[in-house]
Amino acid sequence: MTMKRFRAASSLMVVALLAGCNDKGGDPAKQYGSNPDIPEPHQYLIPPMSVPQAVGWKEGETPTVPAGLRIQAMANGLMHPRIVYPLSNGDILVVESNGPGTKPFRPKDYISGLIKARGGSADKGGNRITLLRDANGDGVPELKTVLVDNLHSPYGVAVAADTLYVANTDAIIAYPFKPGQTEIKEPGTKLADLPAGPINHHWTKAMVASPDGSKLYVGVGSNSNVAENGMDIEEDRATIFEVDRLTGAKRFYATGIRNPTNLAIQPGTGQLFAVVNGRDENGPDADPDYLSSIKEGGFYGWPYSYWGQHVDDRVQPQKPDMVAKAIKPDYGLSSHVATLGVAFTQGQKVSPQFADGAFVGEHGSWNRDPLNGYQVIFVHFVDGRPNGAPIPVITDFLAEDKKTVRGRPVGVSLDRTGALIVADDVGNTVWRVSAATATH
Repeated sequence: MTMKRFRAASSLMVVALLAGCNDKGGDPAKQYGSNPDIPEPHQYLIPPMSVPQAVGWKEGETPTVPAGLRIQAMANGLMHPRIVYPLSNGDILVVESNGPGTKPFRPKDYISGLIKARGGSADKGGNRITLLRDANGDGVPELKTVLVDNLHSPYGVAVAADTLYVANTDAIIAYPFKPGQTEIKEPGTKLADLPAGPINHHWTKAMVASPDGSKLYVGVGSNSNVAENGMDIEEDRATIFEVDRLTGAKRFYATGIRNPTNLAIQPGTGQLFAVVNGRDENGPDADPDYLSSIKEGGFYGWPYSYWGQHVDDRVQPQKPDMVAKAIKPDYGLSSHVATLGVAFTQGQKVSPQFADGAFVGEHGSWNRDPLNGYQVIFVHFVDGRPNGAPIPVITDFLAEDKKTVRGRPVGVSLDRTGALIVADDVGNTVWRVSAATATH
């Protein structure tokens, strides 16, 4: 039996063995908002796992959007697209990437890796940035070309002062670049190192530039679920760094943030926001993912507590002084949705109902039953803060029987026309959502 077949058989066997172990999760709707329902934790020897088989999109298939909106494939045939980044001239950069691999620390790390692979997480990433040019704004690019190649598990990108900054898994690399270029030929230079290493549990490095372009904010996830491998390997982890764009000097901006998977600057206020993945193996609903403003110098609880002062007894020794100062997030996004994308509306309007707020990409759960996420939602803002129930915007990535998944949303952004752009790393597609009445 080949190794590929062995892994596939092992994955199916583990799925079957664990199918009866899944404690049912509660109603996800109760976990959205500023005061989500947080039940008592439920810990496991082996965490419940449930992942639909990734199958991709058939020709002509698309996800579903509400009446009055139109969805189209802007680009397909990509290699694990993760981040979509619009440029000032209207071009869109697509970061195609996957993790570099990490050393399994525990037997269940290997098992969970097999399960996650069913959902497309192990697909080969392009390790490149592709440029899409849609000059007339009809959602059909006239040009699709590789801007820069041979990167090392890239994720976050930012453009400032004629420079493209790429957050690889282990360093920020700077490339001379002006919007309008279609190829970068010059080698990049290292601006700053980022935590990586043989154990690189949360490999993605989210990044956003400050409004004036002088600083780069970089999200670095923890190197474990809940410090089960000791705190020595968590140095410079579970944090958001502020990096000086000119010198590369970095400092802690906020800490105790388990896995800040994407960052965004709120228009008008300049406030930094993050979407964050909560901890695993603590029950189907105990620790919701969240969207929150990030306070300079703030501590958000990891690993000692979650959602403010909810103590995680698995972490020993505890630090009550740290728990006491843990900041409660602004807005719960429900548990295990694996939120990976966030983008504020900025005056552009796909629809009037999306005039003030943020789009959020929910990649989808792997350790919860029923499945959760697998959609793009919109969160309203009132007086600068997230408020009220979310609105589903793009759905039906999951097949109706919930056994297969055609795509999984990751990064989200808005193009110059106000259309919503979404990276789908399982469907290897970039989707574009616009008003149905738009001229094409």
